[in-house]
Amino acid sequence: MSRQRTTQSDRETMTDTQGNTTVTEGGEDLREETAAAAPEVAEHHRVAELENQLADAKQQTLYAQAEIQNVRRRAEKDATDARAYAATAFARDVLSVNDNLERALSAIPVELRGDDKFKGLVTGLEATGRELTSVFQRHGLVRIEAMGQPLDPNKHQAMLEVPSDEAPGTIVQEMQSGWMIRDRLLRPALVGVAKKPD
Repeated sequence: MSRQRTTQSDRETMTDTQGNTTVTEGGEDLREETAAAAPEVAEHHRVAELENQLADAKQQTLYAQAEIQNVRRRAEKDATDARAYAATAFARDVLSVNDNLERALSAIPVELRGDDKFKGLVTGLEATGRELTSVFQRHGLVRIEAMGQPLDPNKHQAMLEVPSDEAPGTIVQEMQSGWMIRDRLLRPALVGVAKKPD
């Protein structure tokens, strides 16, 4: 861009090839003064400012929409989890009732199970156990298989090692049954694990 200069005493006028003229007096640039007085320049600045505000508003709207979507997804997941796992504490408490029922049944000797005096008691306890198992299944509680399985630290808790001919790490004794509620561990199985005989 080339400029033409004309000097008149302390006033200097500069004109570029596009016809824009800059006049300076006493070393001060008058461009700002003339630009402030020109409505098209002020309008250009205002349009640029409004475009920036619009871009900021669009960006904030996108952020707000993304946040709303994240909150909605979290709320849906929380509601689904609440429905699926609402009975967790209750189920954990009822498992001890199931354990006591199983202990009661296993404590009755085999020869007394056929006795007419105990037959009604045994039948009643077995029916109660079956009904409890059915209720557990309806609510997503599943017993963890332990006996003969390899030890899985996500489902089993090894309480002791037992000398055995089974492969080391195989569960050979179950002290307490383990349970899952849907895909979550409710209670690990307390087990004894095989080790090589001494």
